[in-house]
Amino acid sequence: MARPHKGSESAHSRSRARSQSRVERLRAVPWTTLLQGGVVVGRRWIGLSPKDRARLTELIRASRGLPGNLSEKERRELRKIAGRLDLRGMGAELLALRRMRKLRRRH
Repeated sequence: MARPHKGSESAHSRSRARSQSRVERLRAVPWTTLLQGGVVVGRRWIGLSPKDRARLTELIRASRGLPGNLSEKERRELRKIAGRLDLRGMGAELLALRRMRKLRRRH
């Protein structure tokens, strides 16, 4: 998505954004939503066996976030363990949290 041209932003909104203190920006973070998201992810993580958690951690570190850095065998293993995390279900739960947050802001 293209960013709007810098000149299209009003001087007032730019100065207001700069004047926000660090505390104000921290207060604007949706902390409850972030914590609920952490609980969702944590539940899935704890649902893995200790052996799977250790191996998944090894694979992610070895890949440095890029699955192409792993061998084909390691990528298959990563997909197998990730499948046990039920990423689709986790995504659905996280989207539900987002929807709930949007609904709360409307009221």
